[in-house]
Amino acid sequence: MTATDEFTRRLRGVLERRYHHLHPFNQRMHRGELSREELQLWVTNRFYYQVNIPIKDALILANCPEPDVRRRWIQRIVDHDGRDGGEEGGIEAWLRLGEAMGVGREEMVSHRRLLPGVRFAVDAYVEFCRSRPWLEAVAASLTELFAPLIVKERLAAILSHYPWVDPEGLQYFRNRLAQAPRDAEHAIALVTEPRISVASASARATASTSWTEVNAEDSTSRTPLRNAR
Repeated sequence: MTATDEFTRRLRGVLERRYHHLHPFNQRMHRGELSREELQLWVTNRFYYQVNIPIKDALILANCPEPDVRRRWIQRIVDHDGRDGGEEGGIEAWLRLGEAMGVGREEMVSHRRLLPGVRFAVDAYVEFCRSRPWLEAVAASLTELFAPLIVKERLAAILSHYPWVDPEGLQYFRNRLAQAPRDAEHAIALVTEPRISVASASARATASTSWTEVNAEDSTSRTPLRNAR
């Protein structure tokens, strides 16, 4: 077994215990126990994370001195921002998801209902990618190893338990089933033996950030809903 194989095995062990699919809020979602209002709050707040994904990836590119890495990493920005000529990216797909759940575009784009805890968690992740060495920021993305798991669970749960959600708006999840494994494979390939301990710590930090984000959504879903500015 190579050092990278061993690292991947250890990382999967960490994520099995810490990935946010285990959070009680997400468990409730997957069991079909969220109200319409709770699901709308989730999709609205998660949009803030979506719009910041290409920003954090652009910061990684700006800090990375290796052209070969930059040429491949830039695909992540295209995946989320889309291309001129009508090729839809992840941000547009998430807006369609919001519409499928009854949340208008203007409401999502305005971030009127953005929770302070979600803003804090996402901004902390972006700042990490801005201020830390580029490889640590790359390693922070390795939580994508588990992304197909939660995407499959989420897609199945929405189709099974939330019939009021328009299935035409679920393309974001289908896209990520192909994109996330590709992105994780590339990131792992960049983690060579001397870098493994740093990479493991970065991935754990990202897992904790995602947990904090869902904590904010969960705690608010149990109190009267109001605008968060």
